Amino acid sequence: MKILASPSSIGQISLKPFELLEASGYEVVKNPFGRKLTIKETITLGKDCVGIVAGVETLDSIVIDSLPNLKCISRVGVGMDSVDISYAENKGIKVLNTPNGPTRAVAELTLGLTLSLLRRIPNAHYDLKNRTWKKQTGNLLFEKKVGVLGLGRIGRMVAEMFRSLGNPVTGYDLYPDRDWAEKNNVEILSLEQLLNQCDIITIHIPGNSEGSPIINQKELSYLKDGAFLVNVSRGGVINEDALYEVLTNEKLSAAALDVFSNEPYTGKFCDLDNVILTPHIGSYAKEGKLKMEVDAVMNLINALK
Repeated sequence: MKILASPSSIGQISLKPFELLEASGYEVVKNPFGRKLTIKETITLGKDCVGIVAGVETLDSIVIDSLPNLKCISRVGVGMDSVDISYAENKGIKVLNTPNGPTRAVAELTLGLTLSLLRRIPNAHYDLKNRTWKKQTGNLLFEKKVGVLGLGRIGRMVAEMFRSLGNPVTGYDLYPDRDWAEKNNVEILSLEQLLNQCDIITIHIPGNSEGSPIINQKELSYLKDGAFLVNVSRGGVINEDALYEVLTNEKLSAAALDVFSNEPYTGKFCDLDNVILTPHIGSYAKEGKLKMEVDAVMNLINALK
């Protein structure tokens, strides 16, 4: 029996994911391209497979119908935007993910990006790499009010990190856990209140099912003048044209973006000095990444049993 391991980076940190599959009697079909698979490639590689350890490749009805032996899709990560879950489940295919693996990695990246924005660390780095001795004047994190947009696993950990540093923290969520918020001294606000009151906004929400932005020009107009924004959730949750406008007119001091509507990203944010860009590396900490890969493999093995 064959399993398609589709993420291009799976097994780079450790061969343990492959070893677990092979020890359970499966033949592993690996991604030979070093990038996200196309629909045609997924069908070709997965045509005889009973399971997929999935990345972000498209697994829609066309792909699913082309994989007659498929019994389980096990995602390395949380986001399931690329999988037609209802169609798969209607065909008796189990669909699983690894919600716990990336939590700390993404939360720590959020904290790192926030500090980098405030102290202008990348700007100072690039100046000195270009042999320019220029002292960048930034801002303290101390006493900045932090707004956490989305209080799932990652958002809650981010809130707890900032609270541990002494920052006042507010949160917004469609279905907030008010007991958790009270216990951790996190004030629950409306979206407009959070955007209007906070010095730092961090975003940890899933995108709309149809891919439309959640934060558009109207929502960005609520921002406190001079605020900082960090998006490590989904590129599609922010209207990028509207975000570009508030960055260029300096209503927003700076932003850090790890996710984009179209990836790989080569757009106009690359030309701005007040934006930090990272290539969707939220989960790319060795320990967290390996945990996700192992969790996804074990989910698959247990489901196929």
